[in-house]
Amino acid sequence: MSSILGGKKILIGVTAGIAAYKTASLVRLFIKSGAQVKVVMTPAAKDFVTPLTLSTLSKNPVHSSFYDDEDENAEWNNHVELGLWADIMLIAPATANTLSKMSNGGSNNLLLATYLSAKCPVYFAPAMDLDMYNHPSTHETFKKLQSFGNIMIPAESGELASGLVGQGRMAEPSTIVRFIEDDILGKLPLKGQKVLITAGPTYEAIDPVRFIGNHSSGRMGIELATTAANLGAEVSLILGPSSLKVSHDFINVIPVVSAASMYEAVTKEFDNCNIAIASAAVADYRPKNVSDQKIKKSDSSFSIELERTTDILKWMGSVKKEQFLVGFALETENEEQNAKGKLEKKNLDLIVLNSLNDKGAGFKGQTNKVTLINHKLEIKAFELKTKAEVAQDIFNEINEQRNA
Repeated sequence: MSSILGGKKILIGVTAGIAAYKTASLVRLFIKSGAQVKVVMTPAAKDFVTPLTLSTLSKNPVHSSFYDDEDENAEWNNHVELGLWADIMLIAPATANTLSKMSNGGSNNLLLATYLSAKCPVYFAPAMDLDMYNHPSTHETFKKLQSFGNIMIPAESGELASGLVGQGRMAEPSTIVRFIEDDILGKLPLKGQKVLITAGPTYEAIDPVRFIGNHSSGRMGIELATTAANLGAEVSLILGPSSLKVSHDFINVIPVVSAASMYEAVTKEFDNCNIAIASAAVADYRPKNVSDQKIKKSDSSFSIELERTTDILKWMGSVKKEQFLVGFALETENEEQNAKGKLEKKNLDLIVLNSLNDKGAGFKGQTNKVTLINHKLEIKAFELKTKAEVAQDIFNEINEQRNA
């Protein structure tokens, strides 16, 4: 299962404290969470943990100086590029010396120059002896750094390198990772919200072998579910038959096959959700009579009597209370008019229109081209994008509408 840190670019700054030996475990935990990791060290930090260890674990070169003294042809290590690369910067361990320089704009090594160039959230995990930790100047440094927007991961109490017992130990690697995850989650716009998403096709049985289906892969709905989860939501993804895999701590996948089973799952989940998105390509019709044996071919023609399936989106629109309801419209003609009609008829808050006439849109592909129409019939049209980017655009619109 993935973490909220999955896909994040994390830059770890290592300073010269005995707790530097813990950064090997820290790098490993971030990699395990699905993050990309790079490491910058102060020159003196190499006395406590080797760059080779950290580069092996992070799968990236470790930098500790602006250039390589032993290679006259080496390119310089660009602190600006490192600072801009990171989604998160973490100084761990953060010694009193480095923290003081950070608070006063010191820049006499690569780590400090990178810190001053960083545009991302910066976390620091202090590590020092008891008297140093309790010194008034250290507490002033903590306050000053936090006033800049930096986030402090409190030191823990225990036996210190000097033999004293008290506060000053760097937080354990697992605690640091959990602290950052919780901090990110607490600031996400959908934290505490429940999102229901239907995705994929439905298969309507003709006999034990054959079915009526469509070309939907479920990719658009899966990207929506992943985006919602990354925004902090608890997601129920009701997914029709799909070869695509879903793995995320905040996504509960409910597999279904037919329109009837999807409807049943929706009725169980809808009442408790805050946002519902119906992106599934649900069959409008199903065979009225399903054979329990494989139908044998014959020379004569063959016909199947069909009956309507339950309109799941219309049902949600008829019973919704405070839920924000989003539907999809895949059209081939009179596109905008048909989408507006569906929006009003099914009591939606937002409809996502895509057209099979647009190259790169529709089923199976990695891209989509959508137009969003809200309940005021206001229209926003987007260019062709990846489905992951489209999912982000949709949730940007949802959050804007809900907060209006």
